[in-house]
Amino acid sequence: MQGLSIQSLKKHKALIPLFVCVGLGCGASFFYTLRLALRNPDVSWNKRSNPEPWEEYRNKQYKFYSPNIDYTKEESPAPKY
Repeated sequence: MQGLSIQSLKKHKALIPLFVCVGLGCGASFFYTLRLALRNPDVSWNKRSNPEPWEEYRNKQYKFYSPNIDYTKEESPAPKY
């Protein structure tokens, strides 16, 4: 296919930033999805060893970015089971 090989990119140099931006966007979306799958308390991979993993995050900050609230000092309104 024209435009997808190294030889074609050497001829059409204007396509190089496009490929770089698309590649960085795909990589960032992959790593963010991986982070959500591994760090989010809503996802439980092993229910036998830890049946209620959300209890570990009662006073922890699990949001990606929170400039206004420090969750380590907040008390969770969720009931304790």
